[in-house]
Amino acid sequence: INAEYGHYKISKKLKRKVDNLMDLTSYPLEVTPELGVDIAEVWQDKAIQKAFEQSSEFQLLDSSEYYFENVERICSRGYVPTEQDVLRSRSKTTGITETEFELEGTRFKMVDVGGQRSERKKWIHCFQDVTAILFCVALSEYDLKLYEDENVNRMHESIKLFDEICNSKWFESVSVILFLNKSDLFREKIKKVDLKATFPEYDGGLNYENGCEFIQEKFSSLNKNTDKQVFTHVTCATDTQNIALVFADVKNIVLQKALDASGF
Repeated sequence: INAEYGHYKISKKLKRKVDNLMDLTSYPLEVTPELGVDIAEVWQDKAIQKAFEQSSEFQLLDSSEYYFENVERICSRGYVPTEQDVLRSRSKTTGITETEFELEGTRFKMVDVGGQRSERKKWIHCFQDVTAILFCVALSEYDLKLYEDENVNRMHESIKLFDEICNSKWFESVSVILFLNKSDLFREKIKKVDLKATFPEYDGGLNYENGCEFIQEKFSSLNKNTDKQVFTHVTCATDTQNIALVFADVKNIVLQKALDASGF
């Protein structure tokens, strides 16, 4: 953390707190109410807020602001995570993880794979027998760079990977369900950051609906198989009602594809 950002400068007193926080390297970290107060004080500083406005230049999690805003509650004694605390947490997928569950009498097997470049070689050839592919894209990451390569735009990389998967010989007859996720963050970001910065051909302005339609078309147009369907859903993973409705649609699509494959 730089002690100065733009025209704002962190005070010497606050700088000492920042230094103390940066020195916290022991694990597991002892979380105390005093620690919460210190983090909250640093977070509210004008220089930190000014730096956060430029968060697209840093590798910050989307949920950082939420947790900083709630840090004193989270660091309080007797803290119990809320539903939103859990939904906004993130754990990077590595390798291949299988989850089996039953929904309304039907058994599903979901295979979760890492989307990072280093993870793809582990799974790209393994799924010729799947019923459907759920492909998740973060709408709000159109101005961010990859963790692995800060010269590559995340949305450009997602488009490239979608093209590879959608048109792969392994998935020739497999339907693709495209999740354009983090719609809540995208709705706020596009008011300030024009999509044109990433896609020069975009001319929809700082408009949420235009932006969603443009990105959806970017992905859907990559499908080269006229017999393959791409089902698109704009989602907000932290909105449980939205996800419940979307999942009901996904369940119906998967079941229909399974019936079709069985000759019904």
